[in-house]
Formats: sequence, structure tokens, C-alpha cells
Amino acid sequence: MSGTSLGTRSGDTPPTFVPVDQVTETRLVRVAGSSPDHVSALAQCPDDLPPILVHRPTMQVIDGVHRLRAAKLRGDATIAARFVDGTEEDAFLLAVSANVTQGLPLTLADRTAAAARILSSHPHLSDRLIASTAGLSAKTVAAIRQCSTGEMTQLNTRLGRDGKVRPLDASHGRTIASRAISNNPDLSLREIARIAGISVGTARDVRERMRRGEDPIPPRHRLSAGNRAEDNAPGDNTGGENGAGGTPCAERGRFLLSLRTDPSLRFSEIGRALLRLLDANTLDAAQWDRLAGAVPQRWSPVVADLAMGCAADWAALACRVRGQVRVSA
Repeated sequence: MSGTSLGTRSGDTPPTFVPVDQVTETRLVRVAGSSPDHVSALAQCPDDLPPILVHRPTMQVIDGVHRLRAAKLRGDATIAARFVDGTEEDAFLLAVSANVTQGLPLTLADRTAAAARILSSHPHLSDRLIASTAGLSAKTVAAIRQCSTGEMTQLNTRLGRDGKVRPLDASHGRTIASRAISNNPDLSLREIARIAGISVGTARDVRERMRRGEDPIPPRHRLSAGNRAEDNAPGDNTGGENGAGGTPCAERGRFLLSLRTDPSLRFSEIGRALLRLLDANTLDAAQWDRLAGAVPQRWSPVVADLAMGCAADWAALACRVRGQVRVSA
């Protein structure tokens, strides 16, 4: 996979037969471990089992624990295996990718836990790339990243599915490009792109905007940069009784009362729907704690994933509404 140090993929090398007792079983991906029923079904298959994938430095199974157990159940002395090198975290990334696309499907809990671990070990990967690897939506991965930002390294760039590195804040690169053009108008587009760390296409857009006398940073980039600046402002995210940079809980009820008196919301179906949703989500810390405590443990991963999806939807709504305010202003 792009962006990892794994130089060998599962299909790059021919399989070799290794003793089954030399390979270590791990619970790299599946939270609940292997499925005895699936192992039994594989053991009854008369054909040779497909090769398993093994991390050479540790001899741990990356993909194929069920096949390894089936081979042991059948009494096989050896099993076909393909080896990969690289770090354990890169091996985990490959394990997730392999298990998502073949074999016994991963559960939602498996995929959610896998995405969280990948975000921790590979924060430079884009949400879409991690989503395609873990079998989740990019929106869900973004919500997981947002919940984990305090525990992971913050980067200014992300590696996309196409293997290209892109800055999170395009305005910074455009600013550098505009300065370079001002200082030396004869620079080629490739030279501007190299200096500013942007694409040639973006460099061309900056130059054309400057020729037309426009701001080299489009409005959408100015808005997104402003949102990030506010999000990172001191005292903006205090936790506790505050939302993530939002309104303190003590004030939400008062604001909600004011909203209920607005005729444009009260007398429209969509307005009333918005008020009901806001009301349902205006809880204090103790109420959220009681809700969390009421979730059965077996359903915790599912509820967590649903909650993160809802949080991502609310965050998207907040960005759209905030953007409307700034544009109108």
C-alpha cells in the first residue's frame, strides 16, 4: 500500500511450505478472535488451502489464522505461506486490507478498531485511504480521527489513495507561491510548485489569479483556514461542560428557547425537525454518562460507530452553517 514501508505484497512472491508449528497465531484484526465454525468448514475442504500471509520478522500470521487452524485440525504438518517484510504496524495495515477484501468478513467492531489503530500509527494517511483499507466510510474515519486528535501526532499533509501528498491547508502553499511570483515573475510553474510545495495546477491557478488582480487564495480555502484557526485558538476547546469548541451546556437551553420562538423555525416542517434534533442532543455531562452506561457491552462498538457517524454529520452541518454566516457577512 502506498505510504507504507512494505515492499512485498501478498501476490508478489511464490508460496513456500512452512511447518504449522513455526507460525504464530495473533489477533491482529479480529476483536473477538477466530470463528470455530469457519475453521471447521475450512478443515472439511478437500482441496489445498490458499496460502496464508506471514510477517517474516515475527512469523506472525497477517492473513489466514482460520486457514492455519484448519490445517492443524486436519493434521497437516505444513501450510503454504507467502512472506512480507516491514514493520509490525505496516503488517497490520496489510492485514486489515487483506481481511476486508477476502475470507470471513470483518465485523463493524473489527473495522472500527482497525481504523483507530491505523490512524494512530499512520496519521499521514488520508481519511479516504484509511476508509478504503478498513472498509468504512471516509466520514466515519474522520470522526474517529477527531475523537483521537489529542493522542496522535498532528500533521500538515496527508497521503491520498493516489499516492500523492497534499497539504491540509492549501492557503499556506498558495501564499508562499504568490510571494515567490512577486519576487521573481519569470519563475516557471514547476519551480513555483517546488518552492511552495503545491501542484503545478495550483501554481498555475495562483499565477492566473494574480494576473487578474484577485486574491491567490480562493474563498473556500480562506474559510477552511479560518475554521482551523478558530478550532486551534487557546481556550476554544475546554472539554467538560463545553462541546468541542461549541456552546457551554449551561447556555444551550437558553439558546434553544430563543430558537423555539423564531417563526421561521416553528412554522416550517424542516425547522421543527431541526428543533427536535437540537433538543434531543442538548444533554449535560451526567446524562451523557448515563446513556453510555446503558449500552450493553456487546453492542458498544456498534453504538460507538453510530455515534461517531452522527457526530460527523453534526460537524458537517456546523461547518456549513458557519460558512453561510461568514459568506453573508
